[in-house]
Amino acid sequence: MAQDDIAYGTVQSAEELGRLARAHRKQRRLTLETVSGLGNLSTRFLSEFERGKQTAEIGKVLKTLRTLGLEVIVQPRGRAGPARRTGKSEAPS
Repeated sequence: MAQDDIAYGTVQSAEELGRLARAHRKQRRLTLETVSGLGNLSTRFLSEFERGKQTAEIGKVLKTLRTLGLEVIVQPRGRAGPARRTGKSEAPS
């Protein structure tokens, strides 16, 4: 897979999420030290998260993803495509 071909989408494990975050960080040419400074996170935490640490603190994981410009979308399994917030009611008219 080329560096520009990051497989964004469904994540099934801590390892997959870490690998995706690492690929995104590298694509943006950011070092662990840069992300550490931007997000006030330790490089050790970032390194362990990117290696798929099962017990990574969820708050720090979410902060890391925000720092990298990524977002988490939770939706029922099997839905096609990510759900998007529109700010409008989705009830039928």
